[in-house]
Amino acid sequence: MKILFDQISTDCSKIVTNTYSTSFSMATKMLHSSIRNHIYNIYGFVRFADEIVDSFHNYPKKELLERFEEDLYISLEQKISLNPILNSFQHTVTTFNIDIELIQDFMTSMRWDLDKKVYDTQEDYKKYIYGSADVVGLMCLKVFVKGNDQEYNELKPAAMALGSAFQKVNFLRDLKDDFQELNRTYFPSVNFDHFDETSKSNIIREIEHDFENALTGIFKLPVEAQFGVYTAYRYYTKLLKKLKKTPSTNIQNTRIRVPNYQKMSVFAGSYLKYRFNLL
Repeated sequence: MKILFDQISTDCSKIVTNTYSTSFSMATKMLHSSIRNHIYNIYGFVRFADEIVDSFHNYPKKELLERFEEDLYISLEQKISLNPILNSFQHTVTTFNIDIELIQDFMTSMRWDLDKKVYDTQEDYKKYIYGSADVVGLMCLKVFVKGNDQEYNELKPAAMALGSAFQKVNFLRDLKDDFQELNRTYFPSVNFDHFDETSKSNIIREIEHDFENALTGIFKLPVEAQFGVYTAYRYYTKLLKKLKKTPSTNIQNTRIRVPNYQKMSVFAGSYLKYRFNLL
């Protein structure tokens, strides 16, 4: 039965989410059950594409990504895929009429990660972040508003700002791996051979500005999505505060994390604010 295969496909995307990101999976659990599985489906798709370009070093990445993308568009056309991750994703895309251009822009950023190592202009930097992060936020927004175009257009700038903030926090947190292992530098006009406090402070101010622009949109989200998105926001602002307190030399040499007990504190605090209508 197709319905059974679809359920197995979503289960696979949920496993991917829970395995690769404890923080995102915990925030996703705070979403209403009517939309939760669709966010798993989106995450599973973007995670698989990202893994191809970031992790499969001993395999033909370009060929794998091309095959993945070809199978993606076939699944969108035929409304089915034997790849359970793509099958679950196409179901969500179809259900909420997610714009194909968002998916195309995401895949463009993934192709850039195959070869492009330095983002030395603001134009390339913004284009990469839009394709790798902003569009993911917009895909999720389509689910949150259940395809309502008026709500989508109203909340679109805030969703993009939140996607940008999350991605830039990831860039700063993963500075060591990106620069030393993948030889990538995303922030333009920053000398990562001599990464200092001034450079770090400039990046953090940029991220804080994105978070400020995102917060008002979170408050306007439908109730089914508000708690989960606010929880993710709180986690990432907690991580940013930790990065802000960490010397620039330490950021270069280790991956900064938020311990699980602090994550639970964030989630508990978010719940209390949500439960007592303090958001």
